[in-house]
Amino acid sequence: MSETHGTVHWTELNTHDVDKAIAYYTKLCGWSFDKMPMEGADYHIAMKGDQMVAGMFDLAAMPEMKDLPSHWLTYLAVEDVDAAAKDTEALGGTIIRAPWDVEGVGRIAILTDPSGAAFGMMTPS
Repeated sequence: MSETHGTVHWTELNTHDVDKAIAYYTKLCGWSFDKMPMEGADYHIAMKGDQMVAGMFDLAAMPEMKDLPSHWLTYLAVEDVDAAAKDTEALGGTIIRAPWDVEGVGRIAILTDPSGAAFGMMTPS
């Protein structure tokens, strides 16, 4: 296993008010934001100087997620997201969204652990 397997790799804010969140985190954390086009919406990359620190997208742009409350989602790095998703089920967790590829980012899945806590797993590209 690599040194990154099992580490926190990324975090993103899934929100219903991108403009309000950008204003808040700009003032609170000193972040700036870069837009990255995403299918159906813009993805916003939070920057602290030259370093990417988080992502943000509008929940309303994803019909299957429009009724979720705004929330932060953490992604753990894993060597093989497909195998880790199967292991999650075997260990009592659930697959919310089966693994899929995000070009230039990696392969991602959204799951819950056995306690019901939602999180993402990613095999970075």
